[in-house]
Formats: sequence, C-alpha cells, structure tokens
Amino acid sequence: MLINHNNNETNHVKFVSYTGKWPNLCRGDLILEIDGEIVAFGYGFKSKDKPKYYPFWSSGGGLNPNYEGAWQGEWIIDVNRLPEQFRKYAAEIDKVFNNNVPWGCCGGCI
Repeated sequence: MLINHNNNETNHVKFVSYTGKWPNLCRGDLILEIDGEIVAFGYGFKSKDKPKYYPFWSSGGGLNPNYEGAWQGEWIIDVNRLPEQFRKYAAEIDKVFNNNVPWGCCGGCI
C-alpha cells in the first residue's frame, strides 16, 4: 500500500534481497537495484560499497487485540520516508517490495 504518492514511473527498480524474518520481519535490510545501482535500505551500517538509507516501510499486518495471532497485510510504503532521489519510483518500489517480501506482522515487536 503506497501512501503519499503522485507518480507512476516503471522499469527502474529490481528486487535483490531482504533479510527480515521472524521474530523481526519489519526490521530487515532491503537491497534494490535502481537504475543499475545497488541501493541498500534498513537498519544496518553504511558502507562504501552499498549506500545505506533508512527504512521507508511498515507492516500492513498486526496482532489481534487478544494476542491470539497475527494477520497479514500489504506492506505500507511511505513516500515521504524515501530518499528524495528515489521518490519518482515510489509506485515501482511499492510493487517490487510487496511482490517479493512476505506480508504481515510476525508479532516479534510485542
């Protein structure tokens, strides 16, 4: 689910990898190829080889009020949290992220 969006650029973004998994599905590092450049987002450290940017996603899932399990939902991509130079590709980033990273809330943040 894309929020704060006003573009529809395509064919610039490719999925490379995502490291998030239970119990912290939301807290992985995302590697994308954007216009031929490898770009890393997440909570890791910056390095010379992989530029590092803060995460721009949050879970579209959650836990039910009785803590009896989690529901799955599309990732929420906040365009305002994307680095400015990548915002023109927001719709494509949303599609690539949601098509390649498992949806949901694993409950690990409780």
